[in-house]
Amino acid sequence: MFDLSLDKLREYRPEVAAPADLVDFWRRSIEKARTDDLSATFTPIDNKLAVIDTYDVTYAGFDGSPVKGWLHVPAGATGPLPTVVQYHGYSGGRGFPHATTLWAQAGYAHFVMDTRGQGYSAGGVDGTPDATPYAGLNHTPGFMTLGITDPETYYYRRVFIDAVRALDAARTSPLVDPNQLVVTGGSQGGGIAIAAAGLAPIAGIDLLGCAPDVPFLCHFQRALQITDKDPYGEITRYLKGFRQDVDAALNTLGYFDGVNLGRLATAPALFSVALMDPICPPSTVFAAFNHYGATGSEQKDIEVYHYNEHEGGQTYQQLAQLDWFAKVFEAAGK
Repeated sequence: MFDLSLDKLREYRPEVAAPADLVDFWRRSIEKARTDDLSATFTPIDNKLAVIDTYDVTYAGFDGSPVKGWLHVPAGATGPLPTVVQYHGYSGGRGFPHATTLWAQAGYAHFVMDTRGQGYSAGGVDGTPDATPYAGLNHTPGFMTLGITDPETYYYRRVFIDAVRALDAARTSPLVDPNQLVVTGGSQGGGIAIAAAGLAPIAGIDLLGCAPDVPFLCHFQRALQITDKDPYGEITRYLKGFRQDVDAALNTLGYFDGVNLGRLATAPALFSVALMDPICPPSTVFAAFNHYGATGSEQKDIEVYHYNEHEGGQTYQQLAQLDWFAKVFEAAGK
């Protein structure tokens, strides 16, 4: 264990400066995205599975560019169903349609968003390119420093807007109950889920819950100080070369930090953290958790895995989420 003790982690509430125009920046970004026709389509496909029906999803994300996804539902379901929207970890993507269906197996609609430019660890078909002029800016290999000197051009602006538009798209399907949505994901997917939960109120979307596992993209400055593991290491390598960009990069990261965006969230949350995690250090996760929902009357909890690294709770956490989602959806249905 290399980070703070668990007692100190539970009280860890660092001052993470939020840009003065944080909300205005994201409101403007969402409003601009919504000037493009959502154009959400759901095409049934053969997923080779007997108990799950799958729809190939396309919708307009950042700058109107097409983003792919899957919508899984129990076979024969007609909806509308409580829905879990899932975001993927770094290098992951929607993959093959049979690969990620747990929440549909539990009886829910399960919307899986592809991550633009990524997916190379999952393979699959018809990935989502990062087809913007900003994708070719000077950067460390990877995605963490694409456009990092300006929040307008930063890679995660595109990803987080894609995530909000995924919520917009999911709500247009007759299989989805638009009033019963939760967001989830692990690592990068957990960071995106926190961002979606923080941006949902700005977008006028009510979420029932947010379940980030060992979330990435939280308390950047702390992460850069205590771990040299990738993907955070991409940023330190970039700043090692482009010394003059330190202030601009840290300013940009303030707009995307899960601590700052999580403060805007009002949905209940179930986090998880692994105390031996060198990739998403525990203090960065607890910083986001302890600040989460500072503007609302949220309920939140965190599952702690004492002897795990970045794999976190895995099936143990899935079991905790199955119980938590059931309670969240049951309470909403009463």
